[in-house]
Amino acid sequence: MPHEPKIVSGVEVTPLCDAVGAMGEAIRRPLPEMFPGSALPDEPWVLHFHCYLLRDWAGRLTLVDTGIGGPGSLASSWAPVPGTLPGELAAVGVAPADVDTVILTHLHSDHASGAVSDDGRPIFENARYVLQQAELDAAESATLDRVVTPLKAQLHVVDGDAEAAPGVRVHLTPGHTPGHQIARVGDLAVTGDLVLHPAQLADPAVRYVYDDDQERAAATRAAVLAELRAARALLATAHFADPFVRL
Repeated sequence: MPHEPKIVSGVEVTPLCDAVGAMGEAIRRPLPEMFPGSALPDEPWVLHFHCYLLRDWAGRLTLVDTGIGGPGSLASSWAPVPGTLPGELAAVGVAPADVDTVILTHLHSDHASGAVSDDGRPIFENARYVLQQAELDAAESATLDRVVTPLKAQLHVVDGDAEAAPGVRVHLTPGHTPGHQIARVGDLAVTGDLVLHPAQLADPAVRYVYDDDQERAAATRAAVLAELRAARALLATAHFADPFVRL
């Protein structure tokens, strides 16, 4: 079932748990190798795969990330498919056709595969899909074929900071991927993979082995977290057990 929502600047923010599980053998590494320099113990890393539903005062619905998708998705080689996002949405009275805007923080398979069904149809048929130009430019062929092309008519491509929906802005935060973005609503930030493990909150310099550009990701993380901490922001995280973290 979905986690309890929070109201931020008049917007109801509901965490939706698409899946819980460890990485599959295709990409799993010991935790100290996954986060070099962290001194984390060598123990299993159980990820929570969160998406976020934003409902504003007018009833408009924005979904941030779409999860890991069905049994045949690009995430199936390493993530615990199928994702349960459709059921999580149904539990809060939302059908896919009700969603007005989808923000994709980036195109990694655990964040974007749930946008398209296994037979190649856009799941959120009436939504605009907000994506950074830099992310589109860097997309791999499999992602272009399986995710981007089916969404082509619905893509809303932005370049840098932009309004994604009324009261919801996206901010370019490159490093994890070239066009990674976070979403902001008042003092809440939906962080995607800006931060993957709590160790990176304590020390933003801790690298993540699957960041596209580890140095840039660390610099971006440090700068953005410093800004958010100064604002005493609330984080809505993608992979922590508890979705909300107050800085």
